[in-house]
Amino acid sequence: MSSLKQALYEITSAAFVAAGYDAHYGEVVPSQRPDLGDFQVNGALAAARPYKQNPRQIAEAVAAELRTNPIFVDVSLAGPGFINLRLADTYVAQWAQTMAADVRLGVPTAERPQKIIVDYGGANVAKPLHVGHFRTAIIGESLKRLCRFLGHNVLGDIHMGDWGLQMGQIIVELSIQQPDLPYFDATYTGPYPTESPVTIQQLDAIYPVASARCKADPEAMKAAQTATGELQNGRAGYLALWRHFVAVSVADLKKNYDQLDVHFDLWLGESDVQALIPPMVQQLVDAGHAIYSDGALVIPVAQADDKRDIPPLMLVKSNESVGYGTTDLATILQRVRDYDPDAVLYVVDGRQQDHFQQVFRAAYLSGIAQSGKISLEHNYFGTVNGTDGKPFKTRAGGTMKLEDFIEMMIAKAYERMAELDVARDYPEAERAEIARQVGLAALKFADLVNHRTGDYVFDLDRFSSFDGRTGPYLLYSAVRARSILRKAAEANFEVGVLDTAVSPEERDLQLKLLELPDLLQHTFASRAPNHMCEYAFNLATLFNRFYRQHHILTEENSAQRASWLGLCQVVLNTLELVLNLLGISVPERM
Repeated sequence: MSSLKQALYEITSAAFVAAGYDAHYGEVVPSQRPDLGDFQVNGALAAARPYKQNPRQIAEAVAAELRTNPIFVDVSLAGPGFINLRLADTYVAQWAQTMAADVRLGVPTAERPQKIIVDYGGANVAKPLHVGHFRTAIIGESLKRLCRFLGHNVLGDIHMGDWGLQMGQIIVELSIQQPDLPYFDATYTGPYPTESPVTIQQLDAIYPVASARCKADPEAMKAAQTATGELQNGRAGYLALWRHFVAVSVADLKKNYDQLDVHFDLWLGESDVQALIPPMVQQLVDAGHAIYSDGALVIPVAQADDKRDIPPLMLVKSNESVGYGTTDLATILQRVRDYDPDAVLYVVDGRQQDHFQQVFRAAYLSGIAQSGKISLEHNYFGTVNGTDGKPFKTRAGGTMKLEDFIEMMIAKAYERMAELDVARDYPEAERAEIARQVGLAALKFADLVNHRTGDYVFDLDRFSSFDGRTGPYLLYSAVRARSILRKAAEANFEVGVLDTAVSPEERDLQLKLLELPDLLQHTFASRAPNHMCEYAFNLATLFNRFYRQHHILTEENSAQRASWLGLCQVVLNTLELVLNLLGISVPERM
C-alpha cells in the first residue's frame, strides 16, 4: 500500500508529463497554507529555468490537467506558481478507511530490508547507570523499534565497557579490602569460588574509592594499570574475579534497563574483541595503514579538504596499551565479520564526534569497512541540563543514578495524579503501575520531543503536566479513545467503516492519520524520533478537538456513531503504535 502523498505524486507527475514537463517536478508536500489547500506542488518554479518559461504559465498548464480529476474539489494557484490542491472529502475518507482496515495502518515494509546494528547503552561494568545513560538508552531503543517495524533486520548492542582501567582499579582496591581472597594468590591453582565475593552494591561503593585513590596517588594508579595489564594478559585469578564483576553488573543493568523498557539483543563488550586486536594491528602495519609516531602506533586519517586538524587515530600507545579507538575499530571488524551489516548506528553522546570521525575514517581507509557497502553513522545526542544550563546533577552536585532519576519522575507522576484525581478509586497496585507508566512517559517524551542533537533543560513540573506537549497528555488522549470504545462495547454499539467527514474537525483528523507512512519513513531517514513525538501530539490534539465537537456515544444516528467509533479505533491504534515506537506504554485506564 502506498501512502496518500505517494498516490498524489503519481497523479501530479502524470499531469506534468501531460503538460509537457518532466515527471519529477510533480512532488507533493503538505500545504503551508491550509486555508488554500491540503497539499501543494512547487515544481513549476523549479521547471521554469530548464524549460525557459514563466513558472505561472507552467503551473496553469499543469493545473488544467489536474482539474479534470474528480479527487480534487479545488486546484488553485498562488504566488509565482504554487499549485494548491484541495481533496474531495469522500477521497480522504476512502483513504482513511483503507488505513483503518490495514493491520499495519498503511505503513509498508521495506522492499529491500537492511541489516542494521544499533549501538546504544554504553554501560560500564561495576559502575551504576546514571542520568547520562538515559538519552542513549531511549533514543537507541526508539530507533531500533522503528527500524524493526519498517521491516529491517535489526540488532541492538549494548557495547559494554568491561575491559578498561576501572577493572584494574577495582581489583587492586578489593585486594586491599579483602587480601585473603584466592584471586590474589598467584600460586593458587583453583578452582575459584562460583559465588561472587562482591555484590553490585559493594562494587558501587568500591569503584569511587578506587578511582579517588588512583587520582590522588601515582603509585596506586601504577598498581591499577599493572593489574589491568595482568587481567588482559590472562592472569587466572583476575579473570575469575572479572567474570564475577561482569555477572553481577549485567544482572543489575538488566534490572535497570527492564524498568526503562529497553532491551538489547547483544550483550557484548570491549572484552569480546580483544583477541582480534593483535592480528588486526599487525595487518594494519603490514598494509602500511598504521605508522609509528613518537613511539606510538597511529593511523593518519586527515584528508586534504579538512577545514581543521584531524589527529591520527591512536592504535597502540607508547606504553604498548590500547584505548577506545583500537577497541572500536576491532568492534567494526567483528561486526562486519559476524553480521555483515548494511549500517551501524552509534547512538552516543555528541562530545564523542571527533572520536568517531577518526574511527570511521580509519575503518574505511584500512578496508575494515567498505565504503558504499556499510554505513557507519554517529547518531549523536546532546545533554540533559539543569536550570543552570549545565549537565543535570543532584542537589548535592553529584551525578544522579538512573534509578533515582526514574523514581523521582514516578513520584512526581503519583503526586500529579493525586492533584487531578486520576485513578483515585483504583486499587493501589494499579495506581502504582499507572504512576510508573505516566512517569516514564513524561521522561521519555520530554527527551525525545527534542531533536536528538540538541540539549534540553530538565523541568520536573512541566514534563509531568497532563496538559500541553507532554507524555501524560498523550497517554490521557489514548486512554480517552480506549474508554470510548470500551463503553461502546458495553452498549453493544457497532464499530463501523469510516464515512465522509461531517465537520472540519473530523476531516482534519482523517488527514492527519494519513501522514503516518511518510512520517515514519522521514523519521527513519533522519534518525530523529522527535518527528514521531510531534506527530503523536498533533494527532492527539486533533482527536481531542474532534471529541469535544462530537458526542460520539450519544449520537442517535447509528451509522454515524459507528463511523465515529471506527475513527476512534484507528486513532487509538495509531497512537499506540507511535507511542510504542517511542518506547512508551499506554495504561488500560486512567
